[in-house]
Amino acid sequence: MINNKIEENSKIFKLGNITIINDDSLNYLETLDDNSLDCCITDPPYFIDKLDNKWNSTKVTARKNNSHIKHLPKGMKFDKNQVINLYEFYFKLSKILINKLKPGGFFLSFSSPRLYHAIAMGCDAGGFEVRDMLNWVYTQSMPKGMSVSHIIKKNKNLSDKEKEEMIEAYKDFKTPMIRSCAEPICVAVKPRGKMTYVETEINFKTGLIDFSTKVGKNSDKVLANVITLEEINPAFDNNFLVSKPSKKEKGKHNTHITVKPIKLMEHLINIFSKKDAIILDPFLGSGTTAIACKNTNRKCIGIEKNQEYFNISISRIKKKD
Repeated sequence: MINNKIEENSKIFKLGNITIINDDSLNYLETLDDNSLDCCITDPPYFIDKLDNKWNSTKVTARKNNSHIKHLPKGMKFDKNQVINLYEFYFKLSKILINKLKPGGFFLSFSSPRLYHAIAMGCDAGGFEVRDMLNWVYTQSMPKGMSVSHIIKKNKNLSDKEKEEMIEAYKDFKTPMIRSCAEPICVAVKPRGKMTYVETEINFKTGLIDFSTKVGKNSDKVLANVITLEEINPAFDNNFLVSKPSKKEKGKHNTHITVKPIKLMEHLINIFSKKDAIILDPFLGSGTTAIACKNTNRKCIGIEKNQEYFNISISRIKKKD
């Protein structure tokens, strides 16, 4: 495993049981011992427009977006290769990670709805058992479908009158991008082999889910596969409620565009691992998983390739100390 000595170089930061590495996750994972990790929870690169495993945060953040098709906001441009690239990347990751996790160890991956199948199939083809899907549900999202009026106006085969009539006829129609109010989480597990769940618990402290973690408005409900952001209606309110992270929680200089709530990560960590477990996040981002591990008495190995986010993670961890 990782040397307990605090590294003085800029590539490794260690504070207590939290270790953050500035490196490519596929490369660094190869250096870890087999059957050494209890759980992996991560929000990976989705390979949507400009957001793959090689993206430059400075260029993406600085890009000026407008309503033209060639300059869609981050993540809205559709490309069939997104699915192929994400699947191939997650297949490579899964083949490495399955050796590093203990038998019965959980692998949780956040995703976008239209790319979930690529992540799930990558895990499956890489040797994991896809056992469930959790849904983080929220309503504070923007519609993504766009008006087609500007496309009609550019059509050279239509007269001005035909354009006006068509724009009026299609004023309520938009491109096929439905407003997303849920974020799926793929729940995969390393096969137990011939061991029973009890045997993996005895040998590795893995494989079982902690149902003592109650959820709901009154913290009196058993676990469900829906996690809600806010009070929506009585049916949803019986499930776990968690808000998106506030500006204070993110930190003043946090430039990451998909920061997960600390409370959400703590919830998942409590369910799928035990105290003193080693939790891996191969795409640490701005450090939320590491903070959640620290708050729940877990050890964390966080890998982040982006230097800017690596530095932000360190800053957030130190602030919480």
